[in-house]
Amino acid sequence: MSDAWWTGPLLAASASTLPRGHVLIEPYLFDITARGHFDAEGNRHASSREHTVGSLTYMLYGVTDRITAGMIPQFAFRHGTGASSSGIGVGDLQLQAQYRLTLFEEGRRVPTLSFVVGETLPTGKYDQLGDRPNDGVGGGAHTTTLSLYSQYFFWMPNGRILRTRLDLSRAFSDSAELEDVSVYGTEEGFRGRAEPGDSFVADLAFEYSMTRNWVLALDVVHSRSASTRVAGMYPASGNMLAVSIDAESGSSRTIYVAPAVEYNFTGNVGVIVGARFTPRGRNSTSSFTPVAAINLVY
Repeated sequence: MSDAWWTGPLLAASASTLPRGHVLIEPYLFDITARGHFDAEGNRHASSREHTVGSLTYMLYGVTDRITAGMIPQFAFRHGTGASSSGIGVGDLQLQAQYRLTLFEEGRRVPTLSFVVGETLPTGKYDQLGDRPNDGVGGGAHTTTLSLYSQYFFWMPNGRILRTRLDLSRAFSDSAELEDVSVYGTEEGFRGRAEPGDSFVADLAFEYSMTRNWVLALDVVHSRSASTRVAGMYPASGNMLAVSIDAESGSSRTIYVAPAVEYNFTGNVGVIVGARFTPRGRNSTSSFTPVAAINLVY
C-alpha cells in the first residue's frame, strides 16, 4: 500500500477519516460552461449559455480517528445571458460531519465505510437580484444531505493498485422565500417561494496507480432530482392584473463522467487536473467543466 500515493478522484469524497488532530485542505478551481436554462414556468431556453468560474475548498479536521468534521466554503463569478456578476459572490456554505464505521485492511473483504451528514446553509445570494441575475450564486434553502461512502483496494496482475469508491447521497431541502428576480427564473415584482425537490447521487470512482506518483482517475455519476416547485404571485400594478404562478420544473436525471490525472509529490501533497462532462439529460442542461485541485494533509 505504501507504493501508491493518492489525492482522490475529482468528485467522490473519501470514506476514510483523518487521524485525530490532522487537517485536510483541498481547494478546487473550476470553470463551468453550460448551455440553456429553465425559467419559473419550467421552460427551457436552449440558446442561452451560462459561464461560471468558481472555487470550493474542503477544510476538514480529525476530531478523533473515527470522526472528521469541517466545512466547504464556495465562491463564484458568473456571466452569460444578461449582465455579468457584479463581483465574486459568496456561495452557500456546507458543513459536514463524518463517522467511520469500518476500515479496510489488506487481505480482508471489508471496505472502508463511513456515514456522512452534511448541512448546506443558504449564505449565497439568490433573490432580489435586480438587473444582475448572474449575481445569484446560492439556492436560498437549507439542505440536509445524508451519505454513505465506501472505499476498497484491488491489486492488479501487474502489481499496481486500483482504488475504488462508491458514494451514495440523498439530499432534502426546505423552501426558499423569493422576492423579485431570482435564480429560480422569477422576475421583478414576484412574491412567493421555491420548493427544491429531493435529490439522489451515486458516484462510482476508480483510481489506477500507474506509479507511486502518477494516478489515473475516473468518476461515473448518476444524478436524479425531483421536481422543483415555484409558487407565488406578481401583484397588480397600474393596468396590470395580479398574476399567480404555480409551476413545476419537472424531475431531472443525468449521467456524467469526470476523468482526471493525479500527481502526488508525497503521501500528503498532491494535485489533480481533469474535467467533468455532463450531457443533456431529462430537464437538465449540458455542461463542460475543467477542474484543478491541490490536496494538502497536515
